[in-house]
Amino acid sequence: MTEQPSGTTGHTVDRRLRERAQAVIPGGMYGHQSAAALPAAYPQFMRSGRGARVWDVDGNEYVDLMCSYGPVVLGHQHPRVEEAAAAQAALGDCQNGPGPVMVDLAELLVRTVRHADWAMFAKNGTDATTMCCTIARAQTGRRIILTAAGAYHGAAPWCTPRPAGVTPQDRANLGRYTYNDLASVRQAAAEAGDDLAAILVSPFRHDAGHDQELVDPDFARGLRALCDATGAALILDDVRCGFRLHLGSSWEPVGVQPDLSAWSKAIANGHPLAAVLGNDAFRDGARQVFVTGSFWFSAVPMAAAVATIAALEEERAVQAMEQAGTTLRDGILAQARSWDLSVNYTGPAVMPYLSFAGDDDRRLAGVFADAALRGGLYLHPRHNWFVSAAMTGDDIARALEATDKAFAAVRKQLGNREST
Repeated sequence: MTEQPSGTTGHTVDRRLRERAQAVIPGGMYGHQSAAALPAAYPQFMRSGRGARVWDVDGNEYVDLMCSYGPVVLGHQHPRVEEAAAAQAALGDCQNGPGPVMVDLAELLVRTVRHADWAMFAKNGTDATTMCCTIARAQTGRRIILTAAGAYHGAAPWCTPRPAGVTPQDRANLGRYTYNDLASVRQAAAEAGDDLAAILVSPFRHDAGHDQELVDPDFARGLRALCDATGAALILDDVRCGFRLHLGSSWEPVGVQPDLSAWSKAIANGHPLAAVLGNDAFRDGARQVFVTGSFWFSAVPMAAAVATIAALEEERAVQAMEQAGTTLRDGILAQARSWDLSVNYTGPAVMPYLSFAGDDDRRLAGVFADAALRGGLYLHPRHNWFVSAAMTGDDIARALEATDKAFAAVRKQLGNREST
């Protein structure tokens, strides 16, 4: 199929695939990539991606501001990463034992991430956060894990945001605090008492559907001090942010080192891999636990990760994403002012989130996303966006053309509301 220019040209193939999926997949689709709750123009099935562009199964082309919900950091089909993956695949992938590349990758991560003395590998972010909690409990002999209210740490019963199939016992050993509110953490820690195993925290607050909130350095330092005083583990959930904010742990610029950290998404530029990194104080706990998976030791994603980390450094990808994200942010905020629309543009420039003032039902966000998609820009109305290092000046220009049309649609919607 010939690739089409920006903008949607129909969804005939996508519609047929949805009809087939309804018969063989519960609900037709599930999880975070289900398009059921997105505006009607959104495709469910994607065909390909290259650089900062993606194509759906009907050949519609979009500038990509979701990056597969975070895993694609260097851009789709990055040559160096794909060459490394192909070379490893020619040797072997899923075997009776891991390939030598597992040791290569562990050594590279320990050199790259300041707090890391060792590494373990899995497949998904949920694997990594669950392993961190398990290791913390094994090391400390305690049960309670503190997490921020509303924070997302995965899809297992202990952390899923959806209650179906979850029992009270699944959450029995969790305590809650408010992000950036150190007093609430101290209160939750006091309630846990001598049973506090760990505090689990995200690098910044990126809860879906809410304006994002950068971490207060004093809050981060306070968590570190509290864990030091109680012997609990400080766990940094770097699954979403890892290698996007900094080539190392996302709290290294803040000056705070966790004991354990969870990684996935961007570490292998779209190849399925997760990692747990830890310091020597928690090495014995990691050694004690039994965690494994049939595909956790696959060599191809590990080779992709080695190439990804090397490219991130050599191509100065974190700086490139920051520059592209800042240009995009400045352009979008200028457009919002020109349309006399009050917006909140929160979070880091490389992982922004846009909301409209007073849009409690997120209807305006839906209008904006729908119009942006029709203009050739793939973003999300309730989830933070992602900027990749592959984004060029032309990609940014095309994205801003689409957002300008999207703001026009919102202005028209508000006009219609005001006239009724």
